Amino acid sequence: MDPGSEVTPSSGQLGKITDRLSLYRNQLLQPSNPSAAPPSNNHNTTSSPKPNPAAMSRDPITCHVLNTLTGTPAANLPVTLTLLSGPSTSQDPISFRATTDADGRVKTWEATTTSSTSVPTILSGLPAADSKTNWAVRFEVGPWYEAQGVESFWPEVEVKFTVKGRGREGEDGWRHYHVPVLLGPWNYSTYRGS
Repeated sequence: MDPGSEVTPSSGQLGKITDRLSLYRNQLLQPSNPSAAPPSNNHNTTSSPKPNPAAMSRDPITCHVLNTLTGTPAANLPVTLTLLSGPSTSQDPISFRATTDADGRVKTWEATTTSSTSVPTILSGLPAADSKTNWAVRFEVGPWYEAQGVESFWPEVEVKFTVKGRGREGEDGWRHYHVPVLLGPWNYSTYRGS
């Protein structure tokens, strides 16, 4: 590249770059041990309560979908997360729903029933740090591609996986489970993300 030439990103690209850098910055500045957090600049002398697991900025299980046909995030894709098995799983599976955001991501889930159950509440209520639960995340691919005028081989794509850990962020046994999917009308692939 010629050192004298300068590439100027568009305002949309700058926004994406800025958002991504903010995410990286927050990840790097987030202490791995909450008790080792640096003192805040807040002059309030009362201690703040521990965050409610249901009020976290992201749930312990998230997903991200990229549309490989267009090379863009799969925005507005309906997704269902279902607890398949685990300690004290009832006969009726517990399900959550969401729609991917503009970046193709699901960060939080909404219960499909009127109960106030949440993914963090389920995981934080497990009996041991090494408890295992089985989950399925289902992407409603067929109708989503059809709405775009694209034929798809997949009516839905379902990924089943095991979560090991209690789900209390900052405590022993907590892990974040991220399920990325590279999605095309004729193929898909997935892996354990971070």
